[in-house]
Amino acid sequence: MTQDLYDVAIIGCGPAGLQAAIHAASKKAKVIVFGKPTKSSLYKAHIANFCCYEKPISGKDILEAGRKQAESFDAVFLEEDIVKTKKENNLFSLVTESGETFTSRSLLLCMGIARKKLRVKGEKKFEGRGVSYCVDCDANFYKGLDVAVVGNESAAATGALTLLLYAKTVYLICRKLMISDMLYEELKNSQVKIIQDTWVKEIFGTNEVEGILLKNDNTLKVNGIFVELGAKGAMELAANLGVAFDPETFSHVETNRKQETNIPGLYAAGDITGQPWQIAKAVGEGCIAGIEAAEYAKKLANR
Repeated sequence: MTQDLYDVAIIGCGPAGLQAAIHAASKKAKVIVFGKPTKSSLYKAHIANFCCYEKPISGKDILEAGRKQAESFDAVFLEEDIVKTKKENNLFSLVTESGETFTSRSLLLCMGIARKKLRVKGEKKFEGRGVSYCVDCDANFYKGLDVAVVGNESAAATGALTLLLYAKTVYLICRKLMISDMLYEELKNSQVKIIQDTWVKEIFGTNEVEGILLKNDNTLKVNGIFVELGAKGAMELAANLGVAFDPETFSHVETNRKQETNIPGLYAAGDITGQPWQIAKAVGEGCIAGIEAAEYAKKLANR
């Protein structure tokens, strides 16, 4: 189901996303913010070096206060992951894990780039040689091969479905799936082989990944393993849109001083734009991105 058209859509409800929402909404732009506060790296943190706070303050309190501020300017919040993004006819289309589609004149990427790892034997050894953290980036390398995806949430589920377009066999390894009913039905009716109630114990091979050992002591022969722990990652969503990453490490999105990416109408702020990974930087970039995105949307609407 397609929803109303928004001026500014923001993926990520951490400090960058919240500040962007506050500034964009205060300019009377129609704003929607996607994301789950508990997934923000700030949620469980305690901040002692943020301007104007003499005593340490919990990240949870900052996030809650920021959301209330943004909502006071009529910003809308939806606690769902975004699993697909694309741009058509100057508008951005975003699909949530529950299958709803939203469109917006501008889009802000504010969801960070942290890569959660399995921290198991063989993971580090085979990074780039069968161990991947980005389905959309690397799926093409596994045409006709056997692969596994490990994770419990939307990134793992949608990643497994995407890999069906390339790989011969796709396993999804999870302790317990925590996804929407609609996504679960799609997964259940697909060719993905779901292995629940276990986890990866070891990744093995000689020069490249040859298989994985599970905690239930079963072994799977696979050519690759995709680690997808959490929501759909910044790399995947940005890569789908053709966003330019830094040319040396490809570890963060490149922006100019207006927080613009190489894609018109697409902005980025916070950890996704690189170090330092600090709340002050995220808030500052979010401010700029929110203002610029609102102005861009207004100009586009008045064409």
